[in-house]
Amino acid sequence: MTTNTSMSASTSTSTSMSMSASTGAGAGAGTERAAGVPGGTAPAPAVAGRPRLDLAKSAPRVFRALIGFDAAAREGLDPALVELIQIRSSHLNHCAYCLHMHTNDARKAGESEDRLHMVAVWREAGHFFTERERAALALTEAVTLVADGGVPDDVYARAAAVFDDQELAHVLALILTINTWNRVALSTAKVAGTDTR
Repeated sequence: MTTNTSMSASTSTSTSMSMSASTGAGAGAGTERAAGVPGGTAPAPAVAGRPRLDLAKSAPRVFRALIGFDAAAREGLDPALVELIQIRSSHLNHCAYCLHMHTNDARKAGESEDRLHMVAVWREAGHFFTERERAALALTEAVTLVADGGVPDDVYARAAAVFDDQELAHVLALILTINTWNRVALSTAKVAGTDTR
């Protein structure tokens, strides 16, 4: 099956996690959004009587830097591929908040239910994905689980065979950004389904 090309670039650059205007992090008025961005959603659970922090409000410069990194990473990548990478990383990191967000974003952009259901078992359902998507998913898994054995040469070579150097650099950067957003959401206890975009 070929990549669903109906996903628009504008959808892919919408926020994974919304940031409230009160952070002062945006260039313009209103709410700023960027893929994978935890912040400005429903309150996080309290820990010892104190709610977990909102990164966007507590460290707006850091938050803006992450938004910029994310936006730069996805430049030139197929929006369908972007969502598949973000979904697979979110599976592996057990990030329900980001998984809920990115599967919904993919649906809104025209991704099929069949492909969404098969992302977690893409090796067993390889015919649902293009060779480039399979290579990116393998690289996503290796980088996300890097502590388990690094990024194997064959996984890297497979990706390098189907992406040019610039594309591969952007795929790798996107994998790094979604892993960061997963960790932000998990450490600040974001609740799945509370994204207010």
